[in-house]
Amino acid sequence: MGYDRNNVFAKILRGEIPCERVYEDEAVLAFKDINPKAPIHVLVIPKGAYSSFIDFSIRGSSEEVATFFSTVGKIVEQLRLHENGFRMVVNSGPDSGEEVPHFHVHLMSGKRLGAMA
Repeated sequence: MGYDRNNVFAKILRGEIPCERVYEDEAVLAFKDINPKAPIHVLVIPKGAYSSFIDFSIRGSSEEVATFFSTVGKIVEQLRLHENGFRMVVNSGPDSGEEVPHFHVHLMSGKRLGAMA
């Protein structure tokens, strides 16, 4: 599947749709989910045009992939999510419930999240 340059995250990256930023650098943007599933629900996206985890892991350089996941760890520390625990989720493809075809990580915390379905 090709990358849809009109997906909502692409529009956020271009500044066409506002977001509540939590973190940003030259390669990564993290912002609050507008439909949170937990008291803290942050989305972390690479700024490159990657439609899924597989796309990112295959087309992204080793440095880009490593830097992205290292940055996710920095965001966890910045938000202090590691103190009481957090959930990190990556949905990929229609059966997973993925809603936006731009690779992203969900970070959720702030309450007991319970068992996965």
